[in-house]
Amino acid sequence: MADVTVVIPAYNEAGRIGRVVRAVRRDWQVLVVDDGSSDGTAGEASAAGARVVRLPTNRGYIAALKRGFREADGEVLVTFDADGEHRSADIARLVEPVRRDDYDLVLGARATIPRPSERLLNAIARRRVDVSDTGTGFRALNRDLALRLDLETVCTCGTLVLEAAANGARIGEVPIETEPIAKPRGIAWGHALQLLHVLRYLIAAP
Repeated sequence: MADVTVVIPAYNEAGRIGRVVRAVRRDWQVLVVDDGSSDGTAGEASAAGARVVRLPTNRGYIAALKRGFREADGEVLVTFDADGEHRSADIARLVEPVRRDDYDLVLGARATIPRPSERLLNAIARRRVDVSDTGTGFRALNRDLALRLDLETVCTCGTLVLEAAANGARIGEVPIETEPIAKPRGIAWGHALQLLHVLRYLIAAP
């Protein structure tokens, strides 16, 4: 629907992104931000029907997400992973509470959080925000909130939710199921630095 834009940051997701875009595009406007991919991600996403914005170099997930927020047309923005982990059928369940103005941010809460380091960040962030999954990549938020977020951190684990709370956002969540993805998950060394950012937000909270 025209008032909703699904923003999909993507880096070297050729072979996956086309399928993801086709599933989402059945019901929603899709914006793919190609984060300097060296494969055919951009072309595949465009052929599948997405509007594509290309970053000239790989700048990371947060830079791609923020560019997507700026470029999106919708009043409700949905962040969606490019690898096929999320189910497009769940998008409406996240969007509707934002449309009704019940919440400014709705999280798609996973049943399990895969990495131990992410579980640690989640446990700490939950001391401030009473939700079960502060690191999910599947979210719906209103445009005003999206454009106010600085996101000056390593990743969004814990901190996007904490920054939203610091901006006075009303935050909710709905449970989602995820699809198993045959994709290597290396050690997230950046989570060590991200821990400092999470603690910074907690210390600064009123």
